[in-house]
Amino acid sequence: MHVLHRTQKLPIPISQAWDFLSTPANLKIITPAYMGFEMTSLHHGDKMYAGQIITYVVKPILGIPLDWCTEITHVQQPDYFVDEQRCGPYAFWHHQHKLISIENGVLMEDIVHYKLPLGFIGKWVNSFMVQRQLEEIFEFRRKKIIELFGEYKF
Repeated sequence: MHVLHRTQKLPIPISQAWDFLSTPANLKIITPAYMGFEMTSLHHGDKMYAGQIITYVVKPILGIPLDWCTEITHVQQPDYFVDEQRCGPYAFWHHQHKLISIENGVLMEDIVHYKLPLGFIGKWVNSFMVQRQLEEIFEFRRKKIIELFGEYKF
C-alpha cells in the first residue's frame, strides 16, 4: 500500500473551499490537460453526496483511455469527503479530502492510499512512473488552486 499526503493553506473561508471542491464538474479544472480527463456520468449531481457514483475517462499513459469509476463513500459538509475507486487502474484507491478552518483561511489536506495491481510488478511500476505522475498531478492542483484563490500569506 502506498500513501500520498498533501496539505495546502488557502486564503478563503471553508465554505468557499467546500463549494468548489465538492462540485464534481470542478475536477476537470484541477486536473492537468495531458490526463485527458472527461466525466462520462450523466447524472452525477451538482454537489457530492454519499453513495454518488462518478465515472470518467483518463489518459495517463500515451493517450490510452482508461475508464474510472469512483464512489463518494463519506461526506461531512464542510469538513471532508472520501472517494473510493470502484473500477479503474488501481487495485485499491481511497482518497480523503479534508478541510480545516484556520486563521485567515482553510487548510486543505489530501490523503490517498493506493495500491497497483500485479504485485511486485505494480510496486516497480509505482516506483518509476505512477508515484511521480501522482506527484505531478497534485503539484498541478496546488498551483491551480493558488491561481484560482490566491496564495495564503498569513
